[in-house]
Amino acid sequence: MRHRGYGLAIALLAMWAGAAQAGGDGPAAGPAAMQGSSGLPLPRFVSLKADRVNLRSGPGTDYPTAWVYRRAGLPLEVLGEFEAWRQVRDAEGATGWILQSLLSGRRTALVTPWDVKSGEAAPQIPIRVSDSESSRPVVMVEAGVIANVHSCDSRWCRVTIDRYRGYVPQKQLWGVYENEIVR
Repeated sequence: MRHRGYGLAIALLAMWAGAAQAGGDGPAAGPAAMQGSSGLPLPRFVSLKADRVNLRSGPGTDYPTAWVYRRAGLPLEVLGEFEAWRQVRDAEGATGWILQSLLSGRRTALVTPWDVKSGEAAPQIPIRVSDSESSRPVVMVEAGVIANVHSCDSRWCRVTIDRYRGYVPQKQLWGVYENEIVR
């Protein structure tokens, strides 16, 4: 996935935030969270349910598709709500709107996505056996891989990647907030 221009500024997109339906996009709260009209906190992280999801330039099927995500489990940050639509931002900063039924409250995160550079080999990140820099790695994973987040204590997150379970520093994940506690 590469960032593409979406034509509408975040401020304009936020104007559409209004009454929304409660849905399957989960209750995880971000820093200084406000409550969305769905009753869920804003901002919050969610993940994609499907392998093919359209990101639209506005909250409705009449708006053009700005991007197509092709990665189930990809974490997104919900910024706003309008009826059954969620305004989201991806790890590269691209924003748009996705139908809430295509989002899940299941917590996932990208491992150091900022380290992925086009045309270069992705660096290897250790997933450790315990929540300590001195603990041995369970596995080395490439930057940009999706991790299932089980819990975070504001410093370390317990994650599963493929069949491997271990710990990664919370600051190395995009999909959980700094100092956020995930249970």
